[in-house]
Amino acid sequence: MIELCNLTKSYSVKGTRKIVADNLNVTFPARTAVAILGRNGAGKSSLLRMISGAMEPDWGEVKIRGTVSWPVGFAGSFHPELTGLQNVRFIGRVYGVDTDELVEFVEDFAELGAHFRMPVRTYSSGMRSRLAFGASMGVHFDTYLIDEITAVGDASFKAKSEAVIRARLEKSGAIFVSHALPQVKRLCSQGAVLEEGQLHYYTDVEDAIAHHMRLMKTDRNE
Repeated sequence: MIELCNLTKSYSVKGTRKIVADNLNVTFPARTAVAILGRNGAGKSSLLRMISGAMEPDWGEVKIRGTVSWPVGFAGSFHPELTGLQNVRFIGRVYGVDTDELVEFVEDFAELGAHFRMPVRTYSSGMRSRLAFGASMGVHFDTYLIDEITAVGDASFKAKSEAVIRARLEKSGAIFVSHALPQVKRLCSQGAVLEEGQLHYYTDVEDAIAHHMRLMKTDRNE
């Protein structure tokens, strides 16, 4: 379970104060996949980073019961001079999992071939993303934080990515930021819409999607 308690965050964008979270008090239930929807720039990714601990709020706190992943697919923490294999082994040691099993999973999943044993600095952005997604999914968490990662790769890789997410969701929850509404419907049972610093929570993901679509329609009509 993840609980946002008076969570507040804003920052300056071109001289204008942008509110990401305005005193949010929301509980994400355990073993539940929740979609976070909203306009581009609403602050969905920033909210996910605050939940992960990668970004500090201005006020309030995030209370976590159980284990929570880093934002799935985030490749920024890889050491560029180490190989993909070495980075994965390091992640395995940090999280206390069997490093051989993690390496086997990531090598098979990421489909990097010989590049898996080459420095990460030689990777394309897509290769980094596949490595990051594989490493994220290779460690079992109570809640996964997922930010648009399945957009990376061809149709076959996207299908494989969704399949492994489904497998993890059999025992874990997720907070899922995505603009892909068909995928949201397939993977999530509940949803929330982030709008002007407020998070409107719905226990039925269809209601969250309807709210999101009203926002998009309003934007088109303006």
